[in-house]
Amino acid sequence: MEQHRTRPPKRRQPRQAPSSPLGAAKGARKAGGTGALGHRVISAPAGRPVSPVVAVLRRLPNPRLTGIGAGLFAAAAMFLVGCLDRLLFGESPVVFGLLFLPVSALTALWVRPADLVTAPISVPIAFALGIVPISGGTGGLGGQTMAVVTALAVHAGWLYGGTLVAGLIASVRKVRLMRARQRRMLLAAQTARPAAAGPSPASRAATARAPRRPSQR
Repeated sequence: MEQHRTRPPKRRQPRQAPSSPLGAAKGARKAGGTGALGHRVISAPAGRPVSPVVAVLRRLPNPRLTGIGAGLFAAAAMFLVGCLDRLLFGESPVVFGLLFLPVSALTALWVRPADLVTAPISVPIAFALGIVPISGGTGGLGGQTMAVVTALAVHAGWLYGGTLVAGLIASVRKVRLMRARQRRMLLAAQTARPAAAGPSPASRAATARAPRRPSQR
């Protein structure tokens, strides 16, 4: 009798688990290739030196003041600058104007996002209050008022410059906030779209092929 040849059983190769999108993105980031969604991923160089200006700005305090708080800060700072200018520099308008620029920038940087529009408004008021000690007015309230008005007219260039600085910083912050809000809304829409579409066709086919257990009566 002929004996049938028995073939050795073939060993099944273990299936490799599909890599997750996070792992694929990490691998692409390391290799500098494309990520899971087909976007180009460029790895940032490690140990990249930071410019000294950025390092100094990061060390500065970053409070969030309300509109009234930012106005009070600017008014108190400029009044103190005016008093120091009168005591140390003999009522120098150049020193007062130069110090007015950073105070305007800090006012626009430290005001909270909801009150950005108040920064260009509170800065001129602070300038008018701070120029009182160096206006040099005499003869009572009327003479002091005329001296302040004259000083504001003479040094209007510094006033416009500080207001422009505050307005530019507030505008840039507002634009960045609007772009960040649009990115969050777009990301939320992209995340909610697959959930609203329901299960994928592959999962539907797997559910249809799964054996159903007989119902117990």
